[in-house]
Amino acid sequence: MTEATLPPAWYDAQYNNRARIPEHPGILAHWAEASARAYERPGWVLDLAYGEDPSERLDVLSAGRPGAPVLVYIHGGYWRALDKRDQSFVAPPFADAGAMVVLANYALCPAVTIERIVLQLVQALAWVHRHARAHGGDAERIVVAGHSAGGHLATMLLACDWKAVAPDLPADLVKSALSISGLYELEPLRHAPFLAADIGLTAATALRLSPAAMPAPLQGSLVTVVGGDESEEFLRQVELIGRAWGPRVTAAERVPARNHMDVLHELADPGSRTHALVRRLLGLEQP
Repeated sequence: MTEATLPPAWYDAQYNNRARIPEHPGILAHWAEASARAYERPGWVLDLAYGEDPSERLDVLSAGRPGAPVLVYIHGGYWRALDKRDQSFVAPPFADAGAMVVLANYALCPAVTIERIVLQLVQALAWVHRHARAHGGDAERIVVAGHSAGGHLATMLLACDWKAVAPDLPADLVKSALSISGLYELEPLRHAPFLAADIGLTAATALRLSPAAMPAPLQGSLVTVVGGDESEEFLRQVELIGRAWGPRVTAAERVPARNHMDVLHELADPGSRTHALVRRLLGLEQP
């Protein structure tokens, strides 16, 4: 695992993506506009409760037919920002392709720990498995995707011991995961001043929450995607999980001329390689 041998400013330069991307206000504005349009589509059921906390809510977009594969999308924001509605523009293209899409919300740091967020999403996925059929979904075909911190969370869900969560859940509840610009080793984030105080990691919790430090899952597959213009550390993170999980990482894609934020646009583009990869994971091959 990485040792903190470099000055704090180096960690900020590597991981503070808004500072690295001068055009980020325009990207955020695009997300807001595209997400508002996404909610104009019929078929949504909003703010379904998967737990008692007000943050424990899901938005579901039906495929309009029974037995659809299920895509659960988890937003990023370094576990401390954004909301499920901020990146909802990723959902309609997959509903058009025949999937039921679920957008998962969670509480944010520093009000809660990252450990608590992981447990919330475990609860969310258990809810999806138990209730998918009521919304036209196939509980035996659940794929999880996420961006940035959401990519970390999607990877953690693939590694979850579901039988230990509840006896009615299958060991392979999550069949596969797509992580876009994900984080697999959290220790460096403890040394980035722009973030460290909010996420409150210790050396022990950073290690415990790092997928690259975990044994590879016994089942399922992970696909990673990263922008070609991302920082050296985000590129290293992808290489690290590939080495750590070996054949469980079935594809590792680097998208040219994309940064940490606009690489997410690939997911919503039906003509992109990233979109095609997720359709394949869902069993919805391109026509």
